[in-house]
Amino acid sequence: MGWNTWNKFACNIDEPLIKQSADQLIEYGLQDLGYTYINLDDCWQLADRDADGHVVADPTTFPNGMKVVGDYIHSKGLKFGIYSSAGTMTCQRRAGSLGYEAIDAADYADWGVDYLKYDNCYNNGVSAEVRYPAMRDALLATGRPIFYSICNWGEEETWKWAPTTGNSWRTTQDIFDGWSSIEYNFKKSQEHFEVSGPGGWNDPDMLEVGNGGMTIEEEKTHFALWALAKAPLIIGCDLTTVRPESLKILKNSNLIAVNQDPAAK
Repeated sequence: MGWNTWNKFACNIDEPLIKQSADQLIEYGLQDLGYTYINLDDCWQLADRDADGHVVADPTTFPNGMKVVGDYIHSKGLKFGIYSSAGTMTCQRRAGSLGYEAIDAADYADWGVDYLKYDNCYNNGVSAEVRYPAMRDALLATGRPIFYSICNWGEEETWKWAPTTGNSWRTTQDIFDGWSSIEYNFKKSQEHFEVSGPGGWNDPDMLEVGNGGMTIEEEKTHFALWALAKAPLIIGCDLTTVRPESLKILKNSNLIAVNQDPAAK
């Protein structure tokens, strides 16, 4: 459970937004309900690495670097999430991690990262069963516990290999803020519900509650379906402007309890 930048902000992210969102999450009491992670998605990094092969935070939007961002998040009692791709570039053509798994994982550990969303763009046709375990092993080698979120869109029969590779795995293409996407992603994600369980979860993508593309009744159903499916509950709206009705949905403690209880069906 947590919050991610992509669904609302896409590439329009910077250090003040991350800090403000962390503050807002706590102000609304979402942390007390289990929303723990503050996750940066694509566009925090430059396209080119430095001379030693390290990925570089965009100096315009993140002038103090990632460790400072992570330290701020940790100071609030929250966890710090970051993004890369199992390809030569991220989906927005920033530096990807293919071939740089060890150096990137070590940097993430040094920065205090607690969560990695690992995308699938520009993968050079290399099998997912090669690319994703490579980053798994690199993360494990750091000795730091880092939640590993596989984002290969349910391709290459993810259900067969992802449960032994990551902590969650995308089962679908990207979600969008409309009911047809909610319905499709839920049904698609349930095709192999049996591989999901404590410690590893099917992921029909992040929540669109609060982004304005659905009615309140549709948002209620969206949240209920994700809770029933034991999907990761990652908020994707602007916490500074979310309407009260949508915030109430995200704070539904009864549905969160169903989502979090392995015995609840």
